[in-house]
Order: sequence, then C-alpha cells, then structure tokens
Amino acid sequence: MMLLKGVALSVVMFLSVSTFAQEQMAFSSELNKIRYQSLVEELRCPKCQNQSLADSNSGIAVDLRELVHQLIEQGKTDQEVVDYMVARYGTFVLYRPQHSSATFLLWYGPFILLGLGILAFVCVIMANRKRRGRAL
Repeated sequence: MMLLKGVALSVVMFLSVSTFAQEQMAFSSELNKIRYQSLVEELRCPKCQNQSLADSNSGIAVDLRELVHQLIEQGKTDQEVVDYMVARYGTFVLYRPQHSSATFLLWYGPFILLGLGILAFVCVIMANRKRRGRAL
C-alpha cells in the first residue's frame, strides 16, 4: 500500500512539473498564435544541433520563444521577426537559408554535382563504344 501511495505521489508530481514547464502564452488573436507556431518551427535554436525553437528546451530557446511572442504581439511582421533573429544570431537560425551568392553552392551544388556525374558517365560510355568499334 505504501508503494502504491509513493507511485501515485510521483505521478502527480511529474504531471504538475510537466504542466508547469509548458509555456502558457496569451495571444491577442488566433492569427498571432498561428504565426507564432509557424515562426518557432521555422527558426533554429542557436545552441542546439538541428532543433527548432519549438523543439528545443534549452534556456536560450525558451527566451527566444518569449521574444518571438513579444515581437508578434508588438505588431511586427513575420519577416521583421526573422530579420531581427538573423541580425542577432546570423543565418544559422534559418532552416531555409536565403538565396544569395554566399549560399549558391548550398542550394545548387548537389544539382551541379549530379549533372557533372551524368556528364562523366555519358563520356565514359561514349569512349567505351568508340574503343569497342575500333577493336572489332
């Protein structure tokens, strides 16, 4: 019976701590809440490896979620919020970096390498056909 009470107490404490840990933010409109959810999924935590602000539990992610909430409630557009984060933390916070000369290879490098691989494959096939034609 004592063990059952201990387990029940542990479950109640766990549930109260996890409920307390969840952020309860008040939004002035449903649109702001949707924008918030979209932005925290789109922005990457500066501390974590490949986690969005929504997924991360690090201290900086919690602070940045609060900051995103404040900026949205102040009437900032999504682009203004993203620009603020990029100005402060660099392009690392973006899951989808902007198209620029600095990110050209990031966006188009795989396609360029694929094209070069196909070109090399075709050249090797053509060279083998010519060599076989001379041998016959």
